[in-house]
Amino acid sequence: MAAPLKWLRRNLVVVAGLLTLAYLIMPNIVVLVFSFNKPRGRFNYAWQEFSLDAWKDPCGVADMCGSLALSLQIAGWATLVATVLGTLIAFALVRYRFRARGAINSLIFLPMAMPEVVMAASLLTLFLNMGAQLGFYTVLIAHIMFCLSFVVVAVKARVMSMDPRLEEAARDLYAGPVQTFLRVTLPIAAPGIAAGAMLAFALSFDDFIITNFNAGSTVTFPMFVWGSAQRGTPVEINVIGTAMFAVAVLVVVAGQLISGRRQRAAAQQP
Repeated sequence: MAAPLKWLRRNLVVVAGLLTLAYLIMPNIVVLVFSFNKPRGRFNYAWQEFSLDAWKDPCGVADMCGSLALSLQIAGWATLVATVLGTLIAFALVRYRFRARGAINSLIFLPMAMPEVVMAASLLTLFLNMGAQLGFYTVLIAHIMFCLSFVVVAVKARVMSMDPRLEEAARDLYAGPVQTFLRVTLPIAAPGIAAGAMLAFALSFDDFIITNFNAGSTVTFPMFVWGSAQRGTPVEINVIGTAMFAVAVLVVVAGQLISGRRQRAAAQQP
């Protein structure tokens, strides 16, 4: 027993990490497995038999792919706007000293700390008092608002770790402000910007509570899934979920491969 205990103590962190990862991945595995199920009845909660019918026609359920396209469109625009504004705000908070800077730093965290149902009700009240028609644009504005905080935090952490001497060296070599930003500042800040953008896209695509309050007659994919669960969850929802998970994994793996290749190329340079 001494040898196994010794091995366990030496690899305890690795074992705990693998168990945590397995716990996090388990729901995705269940979704993947049940995307090949052929249920008898309305609910896809018990395994019956293997089938590829849902994969052959993932848009077989009425309005599902329409709601998916709408969610992707909202998430794309929200990510673009939140990333641009959040990056500018992060640079301003880190690089400049101005009045109310501390208050703005604190306010940035409010959408992250506030319960979603409170934020959703507050936004609904705001839109109704303004006389706005609930729909695509109210959902988009709401998504930009709560995604902005996450982008600012991600980019701000990256900007704070940047070495200002690199930009000073570029200016010493007669690079202009625009050239310095495009060739030095932006490439260094790019990982933080990309992380904030991916986080914003995931949060926007997945949001239900804020969207449900401010969508009006607009139906996004999370709202479609919730509505379908009341009548019976179609297998095609598992297909879409599995496909989205696979795309996310491929993006992360591709990013890691590109980063590793760049590091090896930099290490080989004299």
